[in-house]
Amino acid sequence: MNKANILFWEHYQKAPIIGISRGHSLDDVLKIAEAYEEAGLTTLEITMNTAGASKMISALRTQFPALNIGAGTVCDLSGLKDAIDSGAQFIVTPIVDEIVITHAADQQIPVFPGAFTPSEIYKAWSLGASAVKVFPATQLGVQYIKDVLAPLNNIKLLPTGGVSVSNIRSFFDAGAFGVGMGSSLFDKELIGAGDYNGLIKHFTSIKSEISKFIRG
Repeated sequence: MNKANILFWEHYQKAPIIGISRGHSLDDVLKIAEAYEEAGLTTLEITMNTAGASKMISALRTQFPALNIGAGTVCDLSGLKDAIDSGAQFIVTPIVDEIVITHAADQQIPVFPGAFTPSEIYKAWSLGASAVKVFPATQLGVQYIKDVLAPLNNIKLLPTGGVSVSNIRSFFDAGAFGVGMGSSLFDKELIGAGDYNGLIKHFTSIKSEISKFIRG
């Protein structure tokens, strides 16, 4: 494991939540990142289907060196190259793409591929996933995480979709390695109103729900 990889995991373990930013402007993303850091959150994903995503990743890497900044919605080798060239420190996919997973793993870049069924989850893990994003978790819920981990207890699962302040603790109780959160984390009303103090409080309340699971 290289130094960058070690630092990534040190930061991640301080708050095992991946915040998924999709469709925000560069100005909003920079303000969100400031609130994110202030609240003690550490790992922020910019989806590559956001306009200007590459520029956002580069700007965040420069202005927030203590945060883990990664790229999401990476579906092919071209997208992976763009993400890495932009400075992405980790990769998230919505699918199991063998080329993306193996290339990222070979370069010791943490990669979280999206999978749904036990077979997909096992394949993603076998290809070198750092953890498997169980997506979409909205309809599956906490019980599905428990059910999958019963026979596949060595696999690290990252449920994404449907995770909120009201249920985040239950996913960790079920054995989740972390969670991915999008709209439930990045409150549209607070961001639209420019209420970043309110956003800090919102972030802090979510992190406090999993305080007993934080290892960093």
